[in-house]
Amino acid sequence: MARNFVNLTAVAGAFLVAGVLSLWGQPPICTCGEIKLWVGSVFDSGNSQHIADWYTLGHILHGVLIAFLGRLLFPRLSYETLLGVAIVTGVGWEIIEHTNWVLGKFRATTINAGYHGDSVLNAVSDYIWMLMGFFTAYHLRKTLVVGMIAALELSAAFIARDSLALSTLMLVYPLESVENWQQELNPAREQL
Repeated sequence: MARNFVNLTAVAGAFLVAGVLSLWGQPPICTCGEIKLWVGSVFDSGNSQHIADWYTLGHILHGVLIAFLGRLLFPRLSYETLLGVAIVTGVGWEIIEHTNWVLGKFRATTINAGYHGDSVLNAVSDYIWMLMGFFTAYHLRKTLVVGMIAALELSAAFIARDSLALSTLMLVYPLESVENWQQELNPAREQL
């Protein structure tokens, strides 16, 4: 019974994200009119507008970390409780991310200059990717999860030059050296 309730709550979370972002005026899909499975550059205008991009790895990692840390630090917490934490933090992040304050903080970092928020499709997809990260990590051995965390974070950091840790760092304590390193891949860097 509790598992069914939490599963229904997970589905309701996707609808809540879609509803709030729609009310706040985020476009339902990319304003380009297309729906793509993957956008491979953080500098592409379709980034954060389609189903997946390099930031998807950070959303997967969010779910992975909740499952991993929950099982590690609070081994007596039930699956349903940890999934509830994932749902609340996933929905919360997708909504908080689109407040004017957070959007302004993102835009203040050069790698996100011009960022106006996710499309509704991307935000709901990010939430679903986070849940998939949670489900996967919850059912894997902890040693495999550690490898998964490293693979997700390092892939995003070294290929796309942005990751969950780098985004957090640049929002909290921007470093010019990190910004310069990130911009090396920006095709428009001469204009910055």
